[in-house]
Amino acid sequence: MTMLALAAAAAEVATGNATDAALTEGAILLGVATLFVLIFRRLGLGAVLGYLIAGALVGPHGLGLVGGGESKLAFAELGIAFLLFLVGLELSPGRLWQMRRAIFGLGLAQVVVTGLVLTGLIYLTLGFSWQAALALGLPLALSSTAQVLPSLKSSGRINSPFGEKAFSILLFQDLAIVPMITIIAVLSRAPADPSAPPGWHMAFFTVWAIVVLVFAGRFVVNPLLRLIGRYGERELFVVVGLLTILASAALMHSLHLSTALGAFIAGVMLADSPYRHEIESDVEPFRLILLGLFFLAVGMVLDIDVVLADPLRVVMLALGLVAVKVSVLTVIVRLFGKSWKTALGLGLLLSQGGEFGFLLFTQAAGALLIRPEAASLFSAVVTLSMVTTPFLMLFARNLEFSPDRDGEAPEGPDDAPLGSAIVIGYGRFGQIVAQMLHGVACSVTLIDKKPSQIELSSRFDTKVYFGDGLRVDLLRRAGADEARLIIFCIDDASVDAAAVKPVVDAFPQAKVLMRVFDRRQLMAIDGAGTAGAVREVFESSIALGLLALRELNVDPREMEDVETALRHMDQTRFDAQMADGDLSAGMDHRFKPGGGREAASVLEKLRQRRQAAKAAKEEAKDEAKEGEIERATATRA
Repeated sequence: MTMLALAAAAAEVATGNATDAALTEGAILLGVATLFVLIFRRLGLGAVLGYLIAGALVGPHGLGLVGGGESKLAFAELGIAFLLFLVGLELSPGRLWQMRRAIFGLGLAQVVVTGLVLTGLIYLTLGFSWQAALALGLPLALSSTAQVLPSLKSSGRINSPFGEKAFSILLFQDLAIVPMITIIAVLSRAPADPSAPPGWHMAFFTVWAIVVLVFAGRFVVNPLLRLIGRYGERELFVVVGLLTILASAALMHSLHLSTALGAFIAGVMLADSPYRHEIESDVEPFRLILLGLFFLAVGMVLDIDVVLADPLRVVMLALGLVAVKVSVLTVIVRLFGKSWKTALGLGLLLSQGGEFGFLLFTQAAGALLIRPEAASLFSAVVTLSMVTTPFLMLFARNLEFSPDRDGEAPEGPDDAPLGSAIVIGYGRFGQIVAQMLHGVACSVTLIDKKPSQIELSSRFDTKVYFGDGLRVDLLRRAGADEARLIIFCIDDASVDAAAVKPVVDAFPQAKVLMRVFDRRQLMAIDGAGTAGAVREVFESSIALGLLALRELNVDPREMEDVETALRHMDQTRFDAQMADGDLSAGMDHRFKPGGGREAASVLEKLRQRRQAAKAAKEEAKDEAKEGEIERATATRA
């Protein structure tokens, strides 16, 4: 009993020590990362460089404040899976099919040509065998998805022609990991592992896993999201989003395939889902945290001793890698018919080494193709090449947006598109508003939080996305940063200025319009900064009132006066209510039994104005007639 108690106590102490160490390391990592990211953001160099430097500083090869860089890197690679999942959400299968030429043309050319060029240079200049040179050259052809895609997403360029080409190359690079692993396994000098699957098995497993993920997304995840939408539990969307990413990544990892590729396929399968924006908004914070941890871990595994042993060699190799990749990719993109600026911009953007290089170098060392020292050396080269990326991205962006001298003349204002609008609430009111926008070829994104309305709209070939349109993060995912109009057509009398103002402030380029329930809600949104609001039954009530007057055979001119007077008094009454903050203010400014003093006064002014206009018109007519008579008399004379 005593031994058991001692063992239990020892286990508890060990667990407590491990927990204390984990908490301490977490606090150190986050504290140092926050400091360096703020500094590098302030310098305009981006967050990635701050994470890398912070990780190198506190890691086991730096000050030694935090250890276990390899284990943290393995866990943090989930950040890449989250990133690829979110990118997949923006690419429907149809759009992905349209990009097939760029993926399997431009992407294949980049990986093969760059890999072979680097292999040849390593073989000729560094004295490696051709097998070792190939095991090093092919991984060095890969670029950093974790660095490039967040930059494209945050700047809104992921869907631009430039961003699509960059993404196509990165996607093919993820696909190329499987054949690269197979090549290293074939060249391996280590004793064969009987448990390792042959290369053709991995290719078969890749196709099988993709099919499984496609069917799971269509027949499991989408129905599950519809069920959750009916209950309106937001946290369940978070759970399902995380479950989808982790399950797809786990499936691919169990088959020794790219976890990021599995997450990307899962995202593509949900790209057409009406719940896409809700999932995207809920998953995004996890992606940001895990990607930050990933770059911290990359900095931690950087072997400073390898760099310090021969710093000039490491720096020259890193710069050489960047220069070769820029040159080769620029020529390849140019051969695909793109301008020199676009080609050079893509070359600069994808010039760094990729995170999957660490994995492939480790595998090459395990296959006895290279020494562990060489794996550490080229891991340091890849890390240093990543350090150059924030600087090169600045040049790449300038090249992307600079005009070509030999390009077409800019379009005039008459050729400019009408822009886009987001309509929130697709009930009876929102449907009419959306139809009018469609009538002038305005691009419209529809959002509603009623699953029944979404399912009903889908029967009429109308795509409506699920979500709470008052959430700024969700609106940003829906494209509100580029929208010219944000129109709230929701049937909710509780929405006030506090709910709407964050949307107005977040998207200053967009005019925010609102449907309100009554004048009480119109008063409640005062100060929100909306460009306009319409009471939901005001115009229809006036239309029915005019129809009633017409049935009473009221003179059309009298009907027009009554409508104008009603609108004038309603606005005057509302102004008084806003000034006093009292709904009972301005009671005289309305039609009452017997007409009412203010109503009679307004009507009388309108009648007098109409009579004066009529008299002026008749007078002008008489003058014109007299002039015609005088001209006729003069002609006869």
